[in-house]
Amino acid sequence: MSAIDLINLGIGLATLIGGLAMLGYTLRYHQRNHPKGVAMLIAGMMVTAFGLFITAFAISFATAESHP
Repeated sequence: MSAIDLINLGIGLATLIGGLAMLGYTLRYHQRNHPKGVAMLIAGMMVTAFGLFITAFAISFATAESHP
């Protein structure tokens, strides 16, 4: 793995964990029909998905075979 793969993996994992933490906090303290809670739910899902994609691409690029 190159340095850029490790950096992308770290960014992806940090984003994934941050998004899950945001979702967990929002689900625990969400008030019904409150705009801030709804926005935090949407943002948490988006951040979690972004972190998952970055992590998946970092792993796939690191393990892929290079073609000449």
